Amino acid sequence: MTSVEMTVDSNMNNMSNQKGAKGNADLERGKNRDSESGVPWGKIIVMILALAILVASCAVAWVFQDWQTSLIVLAILVVVYLFVFYWRWLYVAARTAKRDFTALFHYIKILSLSRRLTKSNSAIPDVFHSTVLKHPNKSCFLIEDEVWTFRQVEDFSLRVSAVLRAQGVKKGDVVAIMMNNCPEIPATWLGITRLGAVAPLINTNQTGNTLLHSINIAKCDIVIYGEEFDEAFREIKKDLNPSIKLFKYINRPLNTSSNAVLVAESANDFTSMLESTQPPAWFKSEGDGFNGKLLYIYTSGTTGLPKAAVISSSRMVFMASGVHYLGGLNPKDVIYCPMPLYHSAGGCITMGQALIFGCTIVLRKKFSASAYFKDCIKYNATAAHYIGEMCRYILATPPSQTDRQHKVRVVYGNGMRQVIWPEFVKRFNIRRVAEFYGATEGNANIVNVDNKMGAIGFVSRIIPAVYPIAILKVDQETGEPIRNSKGLCQLAKPGEPGVFIGKINPKLASRAFLGYVDKEASEKKIVRNVFAHGDSAFISGDILVADELGYLYFRDRTGDTFRWRGENVSTTEVEAAISRVADHRDAVVYGVLVPNIEGRAGMCGIVDTDGSLDLDQLARALARDLPAYARPVFLRVMGSVDLTGTFKMKKTDLQKEGFDPAQVNNDKLYYLDGKLGRYLPLGTDEYEKIVKGEIRI
Repeated sequence: MTSVEMTVDSNMNNMSNQKGAKGNADLERGKNRDSESGVPWGKIIVMILALAILVASCAVAWVFQDWQTSLIVLAILVVVYLFVFYWRWLYVAARTAKRDFTALFHYIKILSLSRRLTKSNSAIPDVFHSTVLKHPNKSCFLIEDEVWTFRQVEDFSLRVSAVLRAQGVKKGDVVAIMMNNCPEIPATWLGITRLGAVAPLINTNQTGNTLLHSINIAKCDIVIYGEEFDEAFREIKKDLNPSIKLFKYINRPLNTSSNAVLVAESANDFTSMLESTQPPAWFKSEGDGFNGKLLYIYTSGTTGLPKAAVISSSRMVFMASGVHYLGGLNPKDVIYCPMPLYHSAGGCITMGQALIFGCTIVLRKKFSASAYFKDCIKYNATAAHYIGEMCRYILATPPSQTDRQHKVRVVYGNGMRQVIWPEFVKRFNIRRVAEFYGATEGNANIVNVDNKMGAIGFVSRIIPAVYPIAILKVDQETGEPIRNSKGLCQLAKPGEPGVFIGKINPKLASRAFLGYVDKEASEKKIVRNVFAHGDSAFISGDILVADELGYLYFRDRTGDTFRWRGENVSTTEVEAAISRVADHRDAVVYGVLVPNIEGRAGMCGIVDTDGSLDLDQLARALARDLPAYARPVFLRVMGSVDLTGTFKMKKTDLQKEGFDPAQVNNDKLYYLDGKLGRYLPLGTDEYEKIVKGEIRI
């Protein structure tokens, strides 16, 4: 109680209280100074006194006994000293030593591989050539009933190099690819990048202005597209720069016989060009080597038009080798990959397992939940790639006798929700989940190295400086790091949410930040003056939390957290709760503005294709599982939800339309009646009453 809050009976009491308040304020300021400076002076004084006692005890033992007794006393007191002042650190070290040093051993392998390729200045086509020489006739890609050996992939890529050289492609040019999953995608970009050109991998879901934007932002000179996208390119052709060449790839077995009569479908028939061109002898890449640009990978575009992230050979090696070594893969693995190859997960991490390490990759043209483990059985897969939302769809399939008949020992990927993790591994008998985390455009990746359920990786509590990542304190609404009085960032404590960063070191290939083609967009992902004035780091925008042992857990994205009733609401946590109680339905949660009310009210778009959603049951379940402030105030029941190619839910348009019935076409709207604890229909009349405050939410 301060003097302001007390009833003063006398001047003496008032003066005493003022002195007390001043003393408390001075003490609090001292604590704040200690906190900001990072120097716990009280603890330091106690430690100095303890050391003085230790020295004095040893001296007394030496004087009155002998030096041997003094050493015994010293040993005992050192043990006591360490236990008293560092017992918690010792406990954490004992729990995490095996994890940390196992990861360090594999991290040294990653750095060794990177150093070797830096010394030889090898780009990925050169690395792949070394892999081909080791086992030319081994299966590289399997798709449906096709088998592509490592030699066949390289021969195809050399044909691509020859065709494009004849078209005038040279170092620095940009040749994009837009194809559905097939072995020709990596084979084609190997051929492009061997000439020193860069290969943007365009999302196959793009059409119209978005497709036009992706071509223009990458400054493409040529686009090679699959015949199935003929209509999409006809629509934008009139708006394309006339200097951009369009080549159509027709997916058929190449007829390369010397007696073949070749008839091109059109002047831009890329398949016919390949058939009429002999592959040259292998030659070393003509680009900028290990640190040169290799690919452009586009972001998913969930919050606007896609941005083209720069991927170098060094970045691809770092991503792929990180998952390979830390995720427990080996060159003998047959890896099942239903992921789209235009994103970094499938196109870099899994392709890297074949191109760099010689694994066999099973491709699927389009993901199927019911076929996931059936395909693993068919192709004798020993490892499989996933995206978290895929796991939810697979888990929603009816149980089958084939659920455990596969040979998959490890699955790797990102985004598996903790709520479905135990059920997934139990039902499908998965021994290891190598969950990883990292942004395509970022410079830091982390991997769950020891199968810790729910964790996306860890930061070492024993040797934190070895791998330069950190979790910073951050304003969860703005996403801005919270700084101390010196203008520097502060580390988040265990259990405290913070933003993930990777420290930038331009001199090291693994620590460099390449960003986007758009330099202005790249600059927005850099935070400066982090732990020292002049340093910098890549800021992910993702909120993570670390436990006492250093395990990291995904919490939310800074833009996805909103404030309601004075509390921060995590959309990820609410989505997980809704999915759990609503039979793993697609559900997307976001905050919407309500006139004259502070913050944003939670709203959930939930898919109900057959009218089986029980709103009363949903309301009861959410009341049980979520605090009042986190329960969605509004529901939008939809027939479907827009997804990106990697199954991320698009919420920007939903958020703009809000809970106004006039903005929503065919979907049904509901609001939560707090007194009844039920969701009631929301029409124009109810909307007006909510806006006027006549219906309280």
